[in-house]
Amino acid sequence: MIIAESELIINPDGSVFHLHLRPEELADNVILVGDPGRVDMVSEYLSDREFRHQSREFVSVTGKYAGKRITVLSTGIGTDNIDIVMNELDALANIDFSTREVKPAGRSLNILRIGTSGAIQPDIPIGSFVFSHISVGCDGLLNWYAGRDRIIVPGMEEAFMKHVHWDRHLPVPYFVKAGESMSRAFADCTVKGMTISASGFYGPQGRVLRMPLAMPGMLDTFESFRFGEWRITNFEMEGSAIAGIAAHLGHNAGTVCCIIANRHLKSSSPDYKPLVRSLVELSLDRLSSIPDRPLL
Repeated sequence: MIIAESELIINPDGSVFHLHLRPEELADNVILVGDPGRVDMVSEYLSDREFRHQSREFVSVTGKYAGKRITVLSTGIGTDNIDIVMNELDALANIDFSTREVKPAGRSLNILRIGTSGAIQPDIPIGSFVFSHISVGCDGLLNWYAGRDRIIVPGMEEAFMKHVHWDRHLPVPYFVKAGESMSRAFADCTVKGMTISASGFYGPQGRVLRMPLAMPGMLDTFESFRFGEWRITNFEMEGSAIAGIAAHLGHNAGTVCCIIANRHLKSSSPDYKPLVRSLVELSLDRLSSIPDRPLL
């Protein structure tokens, strides 16, 4: 099947529409960061840097770390941006831009988001690193794609909605596991996380300024939710879409976050940049240790 020009927009220079990356510029190992400024910080650790592209909030650099080629890319904030980023990364890897057809032998990418987050459990201190073994999508993005029930964690969705008295006007949440080899790489150096990906920073994360919440007790019910060994550990805003789309498309993805606030204790650390740098260093070491992915 030939993919129409209206469905996959390719720029005159042969790059994909939003990211402005060409297929040959994408490494098999990808680090995603929300803040465009953080791309330059991560790329300080890369040798043999090939380029630096910038288009809107999407900044990208490809170089090498410990002999492995890595692309660092900023996404901006929110799962709507992740829908763009993940689909265009997959297009770069698995669609022939000259014929507009899916390649018969595709690439499977290792994709790691490095971010910041707020804990909701009192025993997770500021400065902790949480790896999202399970991401909880409260954004609704995955529900737009067929087959979402094939990749979710069975039973969690219904138990969660019942426990927190989920408001009927909100999108149905989804629970998705991170890639297995990505989870293994971070198992011994991070808190085991089940992370809420919220569709906003204020109301969707239980913050009240001048508008009341549809679920006023949501932080307490999120904190008290249990499903077997699992509990909700933290909030962020992108991981569920990364995990969900990666699971659909055969990529190995995960999210690791530095805790810079604790919502239960009502504390935060505005001077968190040294903590993030430590997480970047750990993440580069662990990502570069993951074996190369086979062709799809």
